[in-house]
Amino acid sequence: MQADLLSQNLEIMRQQKIVKLLLVVAVPLLIFAGLIFTNRSVSVEEAIEQEEVVNNNDLPAILERGVIKATTDYNSTNYFVYRGQPMGFHLELLKMFAQHIGVELEIFVTNDLNENFECLMSEGDCNIIAMDLTVTRSRRETLSFTEPHSQTRQVLIQRRPESWYHMRSSEIEDYLIRNQLDIAGKTVHVHRNSAHKVRLRNLMEEIGDTIYIVETDYEPEMLIEKVANGEIEYTVSDEHVAQVNQTYYPNIDIHTPLSFTQNLSWAVRHDTPLLKAAIDEWMSDFKQTRQYSNLYNRYFHNPRSSMMAKSPYHSLGGGRISVYDDYFKRFSEIVGWDWRLIASLAFQESRFNHDAVSWAGAFGIMQLMPNTASMYNVNQTSTPIENIVAGVKYLDWIDQRLRDVITDDEERIKFILASYNVGLGHVLDARRLAEKYGKDPNLWKDNVDYFVLNKSKPKYYLDPVVRHGYARGSEPYHYVYEILERYEHYLNAVGS
Repeated sequence: MQADLLSQNLEIMRQQKIVKLLLVVAVPLLIFAGLIFTNRSVSVEEAIEQEEVVNNNDLPAILERGVIKATTDYNSTNYFVYRGQPMGFHLELLKMFAQHIGVELEIFVTNDLNENFECLMSEGDCNIIAMDLTVTRSRRETLSFTEPHSQTRQVLIQRRPESWYHMRSSEIEDYLIRNQLDIAGKTVHVHRNSAHKVRLRNLMEEIGDTIYIVETDYEPEMLIEKVANGEIEYTVSDEHVAQVNQTYYPNIDIHTPLSFTQNLSWAVRHDTPLLKAAIDEWMSDFKQTRQYSNLYNRYFHNPRSSMMAKSPYHSLGGGRISVYDDYFKRFSEIVGWDWRLIASLAFQESRFNHDAVSWAGAFGIMQLMPNTASMYNVNQTSTPIENIVAGVKYLDWIDQRLRDVITDDEERIKFILASYNVGLGHVLDARRLAEKYGKDPNLWKDNVDYFVLNKSKPKYYLDPVVRHGYARGSEPYHYVYEILERYEHYLNAVGS
């Protein structure tokens, strides 16, 4: 009964937050629309209710579900995994916006622009395309662009002569294309369906001559690499991306502009005006902050970015999560999990540092407690391989004790992860509390997780059904969701 009351209070608080956000961003827009299209006044309650009924993809529905879905592309600046950590300019922007409106974030990653557009237009699949979309008139017919997140111009990518570092600047300039008229008759490779193709077609009209455009599925950064390697002669890129890539490939030239400065924006559906208004307001304010400047500079003006991208532990440079990937793959069969899930757990535990020792005495890649480690004849002098094997065997040990009661494999993983962190006894206590208070003991989210989270409260850890007493529940609660979120990023960015 008390748990139900608390749930009701949390729901009331959530609804109050929704209404507050809508009052700030959405309601003026809705009332304005109502006054235009009707001959009567529209109340705040009616406006919100009408919008919720009309569109299941706009802001009220997103707030009600508690999840916003976005699609982005995968490259060295927008979205990638480095040393096990998901990173990227648009990933961080999305996280901050999701936090701003109080919802969780789900991401779909593809470098196929058609798939990005289809995801947005499919009912319920995506709410935002969050990437460097050039704002064009043709795109405005199908997309609604948000407040620009940055600006850039399109530039020609060409290769300097082989001995450029021994040549005078004037000699290099004579070798390169500087006048757009000189692109006539040249073959330029571009990403399929990109704004770069549109710009080249317009340029052909402007110079009155032919440019041979080759569309390809390779995304811009891969095309830049092909220019640097001599596989193709020319491509086109947004200047800020070209500047980053020039640090990887010093033999490319990026100084011939093909366009004026253009806005880069996210995109939403035409029928989600409230979501657009919320993004516009947040983006406009956020761009004025030092936090935005630091974020932009971190990804686009950071000399370390070239070193990161060349690393074998960058999802673009080598596609490895850690030096221990082969062991995660080999021993994941013990418990029957995807190796990337075990890698996410190991990152959470030790950041892949075998020398790590916690304040409580947990040690190694898998941060085994001494009592647990002794079950598998492992100690602090054991090798990383032995530590990983012991950790995976311990996961399997927990799995065997939960398999008969929690039969859904995906659901059981959450219970196993929590048990690995806080101990199986405390998770079993939380299951008993869930059953006592009318929740489902076999479901984690909004059921057992609540009692794990609150097991530090006397009301719960002193309850007669509890056998293992006090537990600091916030750590295992967040532990489960952080590992699973990172695992989704690993699935997006690292092959099986």
